[in-house]
Amino acid sequence: MSKIAAVLGSALFFLVAPAMLAGVIPWWITHWEFRPPFLAAEATRLAGVAFIIAGVPGVLDSFARFALQGLGTPAPIAPPRNLVVSGLYRYVRNPIYVAVVAVILGQGVLFADWRLLVYGALLWLFFHIVVITSEEPTLRESFGAEYESYCAHVPRWLPRLTPRAG
Repeated sequence: MSKIAAVLGSALFFLVAPAMLAGVIPWWITHWEFRPPFLAAEATRLAGVAFIIAGVPGVLDSFARFALQGLGTPAPIAPPRNLVVSGLYRYVRNPIYVAVVAVILGQGVLFADWRLLVYGALLWLFFHIVVITSEEPTLRESFGAEYESYCAHVPRWLPRLTPRAG
């Protein structure tokens, strides 16, 4: 796949998946209306903002890496030709999923809406099942020892404190 096709495909998939999951669905659930803050403390909203601020660039960076370095998309129908192990992938194996869940949970805390917290937890569980049953076996088959080495050094969900070398 050419870089142009990978960029266009990634942009289209971005609109179909993360934008819907972390934007449209949370809006549909909450209409982005503020409720009384959790623990009756306005300061809790800052934690929500921090999660959102951390998550949005994480999704965008990871999508760009799939297109520009992986020469593919995060979509299963147009997977990358190269294993992407740079950027946030040096800290965690699934930064897109982590970032999308962070944005959703951030909105849940910002708007003080427990429904988004439940939605974020259920979505993470869905992501976990997909990763274990489909994505990891496919990556092992596609990239073999390179992926095995990567898995041995980079955690699936909780980011490393220091980046993986190389």
